[in-house]
Amino acid sequence: MQQTKSKALINSVPRLFSGRITALVFILISGAAQAKLLPTLPPADFTQCKQFFAGGKVPVFQARSPAKARPLCYDAFAVLHSGTTRTPLYVAERINKSTLQDAAGEKRSNRFFADARLPASERAALDDYKGSGYARGHMAPAANMANPEAMAQSFSLANMVPQAPRNNSGPWAGIEKATRKYAMRASGDVYVITGPVFDESAEVIGPNRVRVPRYLFKLVYDPVAQRAWAHWLENTEQARIGRPIEYAELVRRTGIEFLPGLTIR
Repeated sequence: MQQTKSKALINSVPRLFSGRITALVFILISGAAQAKLLPTLPPADFTQCKQFFAGGKVPVFQARSPAKARPLCYDAFAVLHSGTTRTPLYVAERINKSTLQDAAGEKRSNRFFADARLPASERAALDDYKGSGYARGHMAPAANMANPEAMAQSFSLANMVPQAPRNNSGPWAGIEKATRKYAMRASGDVYVITGPVFDESAEVIGPNRVRVPRYLFKLVYDPVAQRAWAHWLENTEQARIGRPIEYAELVRRTGIEFLPGLTIR
């Protein structure tokens, strides 16, 4: 019966999934600079969707707390999902002028759904967000999706975090828009990695206890210009966009080497 329900959910949105799941065991927590004392973990297995990572190089974690992490491949982005927070740890995209021009005319599906590839005990459900006071905040934005299949997939709850509503529609939307604007004038592909950062005492919502992040980040990397920077935003209604931070500072704050072995000026 459970298998039948899972198949039905997967088939409810056309061509939703193409990836497979393997296990990892770490979670991103604020203040992870201390994690440099721990051994570097092997990268997650994104064999089927490495095109979303610059040079095919997957981020390398140095984390301090265990978690259930599973890589998920979608048509237009890749997710490393945590069964502990029941959110993504990061979401990777590759965007450029052509894909964004295609995305400009794409209609939002607005059909949020739980990803049936994840165990029920490790994923958020639609009921978790009801009455919580938080929006379902996209990490890979719907506005970046270039076709109906990618648009439908972007509404997976595996691509969402609980986000302060005015934050989602205000400063965060501004960061997403600025990233698209840069990619439209870039000379080639731009790689974007977006994710949440949690306090150890993070608030939780819903029956599944989905964790609410304290901060959100969006890393932008232009391999042609060899430039990288990150937006860092507190997940509050009062948050305002600040100056981008340097890549090295993002690594220090998160304990993740997002662009291992790549040249950054």
